[in-house]
Amino acid sequence: QVQLVESGGGLVQPGGSLRLSCAASGFFFSINAMGWYRQSPGKERELVASITNRGTTNYASSVKGRFTVSRDNAGSTVYMQMNSLKPEDTAVYYCHVLLATEYNYWGRGTQVTVSS
Repeated sequence: QVQLVESGGGLVQPGGSLRLSCAASGFFFSINAMGWYRQSPGKERELVASITNRGTTNYASSVKGRFTVSRDNAGSTVYMQMNSLKPEDTAVYYCHVLLATEYNYWGRGTQVTVSS
């Protein structure tokens, strides 16, 4: 049973920072990519950042230069350092893992609120 355990969300003031973590376990197939999506009320879930098993990263244009995605040496934990946070970054952030080329798994989500 694949499990994704997320941590690191919370309330932060504009301009502040947060670091999200997601640890994956229980998988049989190799991890192809890991990353983060987010969803705010009334909007569709969108990709924020991802990193492949080769270390290739991809970012939404709205977070480039502010967010950094990375993973541990074992390749089973993904992190996202979020700096210079803005109110529009407020959303539920979901960890995503792609196993092989077709098996998608999602975390339960962690709330990030940017407000003064």
